[in-house]
Amino acid sequence: MIQKEALDILKMGYNVFLTGSPGSGKTHTINEYVAYLRSHDIEPAITASTGISATHIGGFTIHSWSGIGIKHILDKHDLKKIASTNYIIKRVRRAKVLIIDEISMLSPETFSMIDAVVREIKDKDKPFGGMQIVVVGDFFQLPPVVKKEEKDDLQITLIEKSFGRFACDSSVWQRAKLVTCYLDEQHRQDDSNFIALLSAIRRNDFNDSHLRYISDRKITYDAAPKTAPKLFSYNADVDRVNNEILDNLSGESKVFTMLSQGVEPIVAVLKKGCLSPNDLYLKIGASVMFTKNNSKEGFVNGTLGTVEAFAENTQEPIVKTRDGKKIKVQTMNWTIEENGKVLARITQLPLRLAWAITVHKSQGISLDEAVIDLSNVFEFGQGYVAMSRVRRLSGLHLLGFNEHAFKVHPEVLKKDGEFQKQSADAMSMINEMTSHDIEKNSSQFILSCGGKLISGKLGFEKIRQKHSNAYFPWDKAQDIELQELFTKGLSIAKITTAFNRTRGSIISRLKKLRLLNM
Repeated sequence: MIQKEALDILKMGYNVFLTGSPGSGKTHTINEYVAYLRSHDIEPAITASTGISATHIGGFTIHSWSGIGIKHILDKHDLKKIASTNYIIKRVRRAKVLIIDEISMLSPETFSMIDAVVREIKDKDKPFGGMQIVVVGDFFQLPPVVKKEEKDDLQITLIEKSFGRFACDSSVWQRAKLVTCYLDEQHRQDDSNFIALLSAIRRNDFNDSHLRYISDRKITYDAAPKTAPKLFSYNADVDRVNNEILDNLSGESKVFTMLSQGVEPIVAVLKKGCLSPNDLYLKIGASVMFTKNNSKEGFVNGTLGTVEAFAENTQEPIVKTRDGKKIKVQTMNWTIEENGKVLARITQLPLRLAWAITVHKSQGISLDEAVIDLSNVFEFGQGYVAMSRVRRLSGLHLLGFNEHAFKVHPEVLKKDGEFQKQSADAMSMINEMTSHDIEKNSSQFILSCGGKLISGKLGFEKIRQKHSNAYFPWDKAQDIELQELFTKGLSIAKITTAFNRTRGSIISRLKKLRLLNM
């Protein structure tokens, strides 16, 4: 399924499971949908299963949004207490669309608890109180952390007893009748051999020929590229490598301390999820990675570079990126807002030391190259997640791997086949509809959510004022810039990132400019 088909299904108000391999455009599709809703005066509830992914999308963790916090189980008293908390009541009643990112890391019990809270507050017995639910993620990614705790079987619970591990094992998933939209375009990797290798792991079809490709990328630690980020399974290895290399650099170390304001528990969530540390120590020569997107300044989450100097007056670091661009890095904000009001904000340089990072914290970023140690992999999907961060095989440098490194969860493999079939059925449904039918159903959904219909030039200008140029016609200056980047040999994937447009839009424009064969 392509992004436009998924967007059409979303706009018609269906409950949706948006999935696909890493780099298939899930986040971009959701960003487009959020922009569409906001252009019609509908503010969606944007949440994620982890603090890291929540900071990436500028939303809450689903645990905080729903009020369940760290609970693993709800009794009747818990539910009544949450459902009588004023700010949670207002938040839930106001929501017409609920988006949950990184669904793979949400347990079936938690998914059921969220549904129970929403139904109680909205006083409707339909799944999630009848509002649109959009879950986003890939079950081949890292699964929920299972804590070995004994549960009292006599305790009254409001969730089902489930022996599954994933949110899709919950009966709520079935009752919500989620339409699966399986994106199958690739926007991160542009290396056909590497795509084939990752696809083989995903299908559990990894064989000796793939192993030879992997073995060719194996290196020793001493031979590893010095400036490439290193991915490890454990935090202890990450901290050790970063601190050792920084200490060995000559020169004065400068520290940049994070500032924060707002509701303390929400600030704590922001800090936990932020890839930039509370105290960032830098020296000239330090290898760094940007931790936020800023297309105007020329960097995205995952852009690599080296600290070349510190500005004389402000002491802001000047970073030279891999493509030679020099950026004076200024602080940026990570915020959680509700109804336009900032509940919490942290302010820090959008940087972190890039010599090492955990596989868990690498989710959601794209890297030109990485040194990856898979010798201590302990979870299904860790090896796949780590390797799929890299854009091409030539950028993959392996320190080692164990017998679990290229395995995927057998249950997920089975479910993935079902998801692909469901997505094919959804494609058949959308392709049988006329554009008039889609537009009519989309308008009805907007009105049912209390939104406003816009049309023509007025509506176009309203969207343009509020959102990026990702959805608007090309102008002459953009055409000139596009031609320059393409003739310099920049990949389609990088051009897509630079212009914040879809791959299809870039290819279409290149064809119109006669830079690609028709």
